[in-house]
Amino acid sequence: MKRMVIVLLSLLLLLLCGCTAHSEPPQQVTAEEKIESPCYVALTFDDGPSAKYTPPLLDGLKERGVHATFFLIGSLTEENEELVRRMKAEGHQIGNHSYDHAKLTEMTCATALADIARGDEALRQILGEDDYWVRPPYGFIGEEICCAVSTPLISWSVDTLDWKTKNVGKILDIVYRDYADGAIILMHDQYSSTVEAALQAIDHLQAQGVKFVTVRELFACKGVVPACGKLYRMAK
Repeated sequence: MKRMVIVLLSLLLLLLCGCTAHSEPPQQVTAEEKIESPCYVALTFDDGPSAKYTPPLLDGLKERGVHATFFLIGSLTEENEELVRRMKAEGHQIGNHSYDHAKLTEMTCATALADIARGDEALRQILGEDDYWVRPPYGFIGEEICCAVSTPLISWSVDTLDWKTKNVGKILDIVYRDYADGAIILMHDQYSSTVEAALQAIDHLQAQGVKFVTVRELFACKGVVPACGKLYRMAK
């Protein structure tokens, strides 16, 4: 009996040694091999174009290789045709922010749709046929009007309040605190403080791996198929 126990223990030790001898060492993954999902964010600018502040903003975006989305007021596009053409030529998405920035919720459905159509036509006269997504003035739109619009409607998930504070530091605080993957950031290319804050934010966040894209590109990156007549606050 004692001899049988010794034999069994010997066989067990041989099996263990064999497994150890032939086992593969764990795979070591280098930092270069680690793949992390990038964070995609869309910068959007309302109420333009501005003959004074949009050009330096476009210069800064071009230097950084960033494409943004500009929701333009129809009456201002007619006054700044070359600037609108430049936006398009440099790869930015152009959207419709109504013709004169009136509150659509204070209009009849027919009047509101006519105002949106007039803003759309102003863009078509300059840039030709395209799908100009709509951002309602002040972000407000009634359900009946919304459902009747023939493009996606774009709101925002991060409101920088740049029009209110006109303060670079406060604008950046909001961006850094509230941005997230799929975020749509609202700014206005009407102020020098916004231009400065936008470019600083790009420099800071790009260094952390954030990718800045147009709203259309953001939806594509996140696998979202936008529907006409639906209001989106972010890409999800």
